Amino acid sequence: MGVITLIGCGFVADLYMRSLETFPDLRVGAAWDHDAARLKTFCDHWNLPAAGSLDELLAATPADGVVLNLTNPAAHYDINHACLVAGRHVYSEKPLAMTMEHARALHALAQDKGVMLASAPCSVLGEAAQTIGTALRKGIAGTPRVIYAELDDGFVPQADYRKWLTESGAPWPFVDEFNVGCTLEHAGYYLGWLISWFGSVRTVVAASAEVIPDKVGHGPMAPDVSVATLFFENGPMVRLTCSIVAPHDHSIRIVGDKGVLGCNAAWDNAAKVTFARRMTIRRRLMESPLKKRIRLSKPTHPKVKRWGAAAMNFLLGPAEMLDAIRQNRPTRMSADFALHMTEVTLAIQNAGETTGAQSMTTGCPPMEPMPWAV
Repeated sequence: MGVITLIGCGFVADLYMRSLETFPDLRVGAAWDHDAARLKTFCDHWNLPAAGSLDELLAATPADGVVLNLTNPAAHYDINHACLVAGRHVYSEKPLAMTMEHARALHALAQDKGVMLASAPCSVLGEAAQTIGTALRKGIAGTPRVIYAELDDGFVPQADYRKWLTESGAPWPFVDEFNVGCTLEHAGYYLGWLISWFGSVRTVVAASAEVIPDKVGHGPMAPDVSVATLFFENGPMVRLTCSIVAPHDHSIRIVGDKGVLGCNAAWDNAAKVTFARRMTIRRRLMESPLKKRIRLSKPTHPKVKRWGAAAMNFLLGPAEMLDAIRQNRPTRMSADFALHMTEVTLAIQNAGETTGAQSMTTGCPPMEPMPWAV
């Protein structure tokens, strides 16, 4: 049985625990949080063993287990570093680190220790992303020429977010979310898909800004909107938007020579993937209004029920890592993948108004598809 341990028992930890119910061959060896009251509430709710310290949690993590770093982003580097120094495989919530200096240091340390280092999100391993990947490899839409990907979440500062609580009572960390920003928090949901299909991003041309002032919190706020144009080494031109301003839109459209592949729900592993063939009717060029549903022929992965805005299995990544450890093979959620996604995301987040074109210095190959998506 695969063993995971959890550091950080806040909002996102409950999402991982809900996903754990779909993996009967996985168990939690221990959980730890610096907030003793939150740790007790979380462990009592999920009936988990609580570690008394970080060292105690690392001791409870077997060499073939995976530590899940579910702490707030500002703590990611320190916690990831401590786990890697202890020789443990690490799966970190996004972002891997808040700076490229720290991200590179973690990448080098993982290599030095001979352990795996991965970063969320793992929806890239989900059915929707894998279905589009299969459709691209089969050329269903022809050669992809341009992609529009949207990650807009509505005018969040006006939402009733103080009432967003998980089943164990953890509040949505709105102060941290506004400080860290929607790009660092959300860009990976489609950026991970894109890198998995096409590999390395060569150039990022982006702009970012804070357009909603006076959000709840303290200190400088991160941009609440970003727009990026991505140029891949071997792929189409992509426009990616992230905001907590524009009306909710999580769609992706892949425009090819034959028509348009699409999906409308990045946060739903089982979201419909469709293809609209391009045609000419009475001299009018159009995409067919009768979209074809694209499906995979094999069973895929365990699903979770919708909770709030998402229906994502958060343990697909850690489970894949544990399989890779057991099979003595590289994990799809590689350290190279995590480092490259971090560099591209930070380039978008920090672009501001005048940065202009940024050449990426890291890279990774396209991700091997899941066995059921081949």
